[in-house]
Amino acid sequence: MAKKIKTMLKLQLPAGKATPAPPVGTALGPHGVNIAQFVKEFNDRTAGGDMIIPVEMTIFEDRSFSFILKTPPASNLIMKAIGLQKGSSNPLLNKVGKITSKQIKEIAEKKMQDLNANTLEAAEKIIRGTCRSMGVEVVD
Repeated sequence: MAKKIKTMLKLQLPAGKATPAPPVGTALGPHGVNIAQFVKEFNDRTAGGDMIIPVEMTIFEDRSFSFILKTPPASNLIMKAIGLQKGSSNPLLNKVGKITSKQIKEIAEKKMQDLNANTLEAAEKIIRGTCRSMGVEVVD
């Protein structure tokens, strides 16, 4: 018989560097989950990375849990690809960098499993939209 689900949570944590301090402790504490066990499992599965990793966590009635790791956010992948610290505060007026179509295609291929797109071209359009909203110019 399947376990009864109590709740589902979404967190974004640095790969291999999660701690029981907030935001992990404040998100999991009210549900009675063993925070230290989650932190250890998460850090073991994401060791060696340097990105922010989204986690979809399912907490069951018996206080056990399971979690799925997602790909890093598109904005983080874009910033890493072109060496930015952050996006533009006013993307219409201030352009903060340039990205090539080839880099966009690589990011779209990486994110394809987590994007709401059926084709690679549609995924590339989503990534281009993220670039536009960050003030990053696409060059061919």
